[in-house]
This record gives sequence, structure tokens and C-alpha cells, in this order.
Amino acid sequence: MSQVLPPTWLDTCLTQIAATKVAVFGDFCLDAYWSLQTDSDEISIETGQAVHRVRRQSYSLGGAGNVIANLKDLGVPMIRTIGMVGKDLFGEMLLRLLSTRGVDIGGMYSGQSDWQTMVYAKPYMGDKELNRLDFGTCNTLGAAAMEELLAGLDQAAAASQAVILNQQAPQGVTTPQMIEGINKIIKRYPQTRFLVDARQNANLYCGASLKLNAHEAARLAGEPRPLEERIPGPQAAALAQKLWRQTHQPVFVTRGENGIVVADSSGIHEIPGIQIIDRVDPVGAGDTTVAALAAVLATGQDATVAATFANAAASITVRKVQTTGTASPDELRALGPNPDYVYLPELADDSRHAKFYKSTEIEIGRELPASIHIQHAIFDHDGTLSVLREGWEQIMEPMMVRAILGARYQTADETLYHKISAAAKQFIDKTTGIQTLVQMQGLVELVRYYKCVPDDEILDAAGYKKIYNDELLKMVEQRVKKLANGELDSLDFQIKNAALLLHTLHKHGIKMYLASGTDEADVIAEAKAMGYAALFEGRIFGATGDVKVEAKKIVLERIMREHQLAGHNLATFGDGPVEIRETRKRGGVGIGIASDEVRRFGLNSSKRARLIRAGADLIIPDFSQWSGLLRILHIG
Repeated sequence: MSQVLPPTWLDTCLTQIAATKVAVFGDFCLDAYWSLQTDSDEISIETGQAVHRVRRQSYSLGGAGNVIANLKDLGVPMIRTIGMVGKDLFGEMLLRLLSTRGVDIGGMYSGQSDWQTMVYAKPYMGDKELNRLDFGTCNTLGAAAMEELLAGLDQAAAASQAVILNQQAPQGVTTPQMIEGINKIIKRYPQTRFLVDARQNANLYCGASLKLNAHEAARLAGEPRPLEERIPGPQAAALAQKLWRQTHQPVFVTRGENGIVVADSSGIHEIPGIQIIDRVDPVGAGDTTVAALAAVLATGQDATVAATFANAAASITVRKVQTTGTASPDELRALGPNPDYVYLPELADDSRHAKFYKSTEIEIGRELPASIHIQHAIFDHDGTLSVLREGWEQIMEPMMVRAILGARYQTADETLYHKISAAAKQFIDKTTGIQTLVQMQGLVELVRYYKCVPDDEILDAAGYKKIYNDELLKMVEQRVKKLANGELDSLDFQIKNAALLLHTLHKHGIKMYLASGTDEADVIAEAKAMGYAALFEGRIFGATGDVKVEAKKIVLERIMREHQLAGHNLATFGDGPVEIRETRKRGGVGIGIASDEVRRFGLNSSKRARLIRAGADLIIPDFSQWSGLLRILHIG
């Protein structure tokens, strides 16, 4: 079950959050990052061991402290803190960081003399994180401290719309005895939304919503799973529903890159994961999620809206590498109310669950509504109709590797070479179907990240695109030349029955559009060489050189605006995720072409997985069953 939110939902949340009051109770920590010198050969005289020199050090709020940072950056204006801090240097730093954030630290108790401030110290040698050093994880909470904390929580709950109950460490402030006192406070303030994020003892809370990952949910539901065992979406949903029946409070089960499952009185709601092209670092994503959930619940919005907001916020945080990041209103607005979701990951990864229309190879991604009436069709070009550019990956990958290694291309050891080659392959796989210029922007970031090329020698995206295009066009020009002189026929470079389908749609009066991430002049020239350009009657669109202009998005928007189309009047055929995602966002029918570009017929399983994740309604390997496809689309 999914809930369709209005286009204004994100702005509404951000506006309402700016007037909320939230309290955070729990384990306040510091995250310490120590960057070690990699070329030190000093040996300690006292121990005979190698000396690690710290080149740089930085400190940020962790645990409940990072929840505070996230609430503040999300725009929550009034935040109260209730927790413990030691009388040590780390405690002073923790309080100073909280004060700098402008939060109320009146509830931070420091009266227990043997309490150590909790610190997670993370030494780095280059990009590699070494063994972590933990401080304050052997604390024992005293009776006097517990009474002070409960009194502070009671005051905060009375003055707040939402309270986050954070439990980071087994030896922190949230003992079973403490939870008994917390439950009394929860019962005393039914108008306040309480949200639990606890690594242990979540089952002891009464009257609070729960935020858990899938394995925590399984353990709490009495169905523990090994951490290495994947918990599929339907099972995560069943676990969420089981816990809701036990607690009668909203349950949020996070699934990492696969989104969030919500169970509440209205049923089960699944919020898909969001497509992320960049490198990711999951550190802090859980804190972002719980902060965002509480911020929206504090506004009075329902659990599904809160989960959709939290899912978006976490997708921003994980892009911030080697730092405990947060998400801001500006970043959320830039992501937008309808981001690039990832659909049906289990089906994408396991073709055994595939379902097909009877007696066809046409796979069902999503059941089509009976109301479809296709009048307009958008086609991607490369890999959907034409294979003139087949093999572009084999040109882009080595070009990227050479660009990243620079002068070290010939001398790099095998470990570095294969690491960079794998990174280039992964990036190409994620970005297939988007503008080449955007891919080259990603290449610039990869070159910077690996630091094999001096900063003053790194080209911009346009510079790398020229290198790639020059190499690619040599191959394409040779193929077009063979078409022109009759050595090869256009059928040699077509996906099976592509031209037949185009002619049939044209005959039925379907207006067709060709949209590509390739430069527009090149798309037009190649469509003419293939012999079907006239069928599009001038409606051929490509990249303009402006990275802010996504050709396929612009075409979809223009068609639907100029022709006042309902979503079900439009079908899009493509082998890349961009056109399929954009069509789904606009309510159109997305037909994923999972084509084998070498044979020009048959299924490419990698494409199939990408297209399902992008939200394709139908997946076909080629157009060999074009007549059956037209029946399914109610054409003719």
C-alpha cells in the first residue's frame, strides 16, 4: 500500500517544522576524527612500537548529539537536551558544541564524578579507518543522576511536541529502571509524540513509536535473523505490522538503500529507496532519519509523511563521505518532493519472481490501468532503437581510467589500477542513460578523489567529454560510412523490429518523439542514417551542452504541457533509467527495453534490473513481439 502525497507536501513540512519544539533524551557523544601521518617511520624508544602522528583532528556531535545537529539543520527552532556529560575535556567540548548549535543545555547533568563523556575516536590512515577507540562505554548510572534526568525529561516533555528517546550504548543513561520512569512520563503527556531509537531494550517502552532497522525489528518481533541475512521488503513489512499490533503505535523499519516501511493504524506503507549515483557513507544516516521523523511528527503530520521526509533527508546525509553529516531545508528542496526512487529491488535482483503476460516475453513491472489511451510515444535512441553506439562503455571505461590515473597510467600497480577500473565500471553502470556531460562531471569528482592528477591538470567536464566524444565518434563515423556506401544495412544496427514498430505506430496516428542524452545534432544525423528520422516529423531532441538541461525531462514536460496530456496518454520506450523514472513521475507508461545490443535481440539482465529499479511498467528484450505489445497498450 502506498500513499500519494500532494506536490506541496515537502514545502508544507519544512514550513511547519520551523515552528516546532523537540526534546532529545539519551546518550550524548563526540565523534573524533584523527588523521594519521602515513609516512612516519619513528619508533618509540619506550615501547619499540611505531609512532602514529596525528596530522589533523576534528570533533563533531555524535549519538544523541548528532540527532540534535540534524534537528537544528532541519530547521527545528527550539530543542531541549537531557543527558549526561563527564567533568573532562571531552565533556567541555561536547557542551560547547551543543551551545554553539543554540540548543537548551539546561538538562545536561554533570553531577556524577565518575562519569566519562562518551567518545567514538576514529583514526584514519589515508582513506582507511583503523580500529575505533571508545571512551565512556563502561559507565554506571547512579540513582541521583537518574532522578535528575527523569525530572529534566518530565519538564521537556511538558513543553515539547515531540521527544526522541535515544539509546546508543549498553552502559549509557537508558537502563531498564530508567525506562520504567520514562514510561510513566510518556503516559503523563499523551499529546506529546515520543519516538524511540534504541539499540537495546526497545521492547520495554510503552506508548512510544519505534524506529528500527530490519534486523532490530526481527529480533524485537521474536524472529531474529543473522546480520548477514538479507530481509526482503515483504518480510520487513510483515515485521513492522507485527510490532504495530503489539505496540499500537507507529513503527518505522528502515531498510538502508531500499527505503522505509511504516506500519500504523492505516496499514502498511512502503517508501522506496532513492537512487544515489555518488559514493555513499552510511555513518549518521540513522540519526538523520530519527531527527526527521520526530520533526515531522511534531508538526502533527502522519507517519507516512514523516517517513517520506526522513527517507529523503537520509539520502542527502549518506552522500557526505567521512563526516557525520546532516540535511538542510535547501538540500531537501533541491532534491524535490518527487526524487528518483528505486522500485522493487527484490524483483530487480531475482528474476525468479518475474511475471509475464500470457504467452509472451513481456514482463510485468506494474499492472497497467484499464484507462490507458496512448496518443504520444517517446523513444530513447541508443540501445532502444539503434546500436550504432554499441560498445560506448568499452570506450568510456578506459578513457575514465586514463583520466583518473593521469601520468601514473603506465606505472600504477595492479591493486590501484584494478581499484580505479572497478570504480569506473560501477559509475558507468549507475549513470547509464543520463547526459554524457553529467557523467563527465562525475569523472571530474573521481579524478579529484583519487588524487593521482595534480589539481591544476584536472580538466572540466566539457574537456573530458571532448576526449570521450572524439574517441566514440571515430567508431560511429566508421559505421555510418558503411551504411552510406551500402556495405551494411540499417537493420544491422537496429534492435529487432524497431523500424517495424515505429512504422506501425506512425500508421496508427501516434505522435512520436526521439529524446537522447547524446548531442542533438548527432542524434538527428544518426536517425537519418538509420532511415527512420522522418517518422518523428522533426520531433528529435538531444543534449544541448547545458548540464542543467536534461533532454529527456524537457521533452516529457513539453509534450505533456503543450498537448495537455493525462499520464496514461503517454508511453515512453527506453533502455535507460532516466526516461523511465521521468515517465513514472508524470503518470505515463514506461516500457523498459532490456536489450542485448551485441545480438540486437534477447534479454540483457543488467538492463532489466536497472529498468525495474527505475519503475518500468513493462520490460521487453526487443520488439520481436510488437503485435502483442500493442494489444497490451490498447493500440490498434
